[in-house]
Amino acid sequence: MGLAKTEMFTDLQNEIALFAKVFGHPARVSILQHLFKINTCVCGDLVEEIGLAQPTISQHLKELKHLGLIKGNVEGTSVCYCINQDNWKAMKKVMTEFLNQDLTQKQDCC
Repeated sequence: MGLAKTEMFTDLQNEIALFAKVFGHPARVSILQHLFKINTCVCGDLVEEIGLAQPTISQHLKELKHLGLIKGNVEGTSVCYCINQDNWKAMKKVMTEFLNQDLTQKQDCC
């Protein structure tokens, strides 16, 4: 299997690809939606809310936290998660600029 060769691409291209990857799994989308809906930190009800096993939820939380879209605070023996608002706003700016690109060709060439 070949390498991803991400070094061939710009930092912005790699950043956009990482954001797209995070949204590429419905469990992560569901976790983000739940965190926005409750508008506070959540400490343990994600398993019941999302309906997946704890190890699966933990893996998705790890991905979201690695990208910086959520943050976690240790409270006692559990970790409480919430949206990282600064990073969310920065991600929205990058993705909006990418998605708002307009086609400049006047006629369909394909």
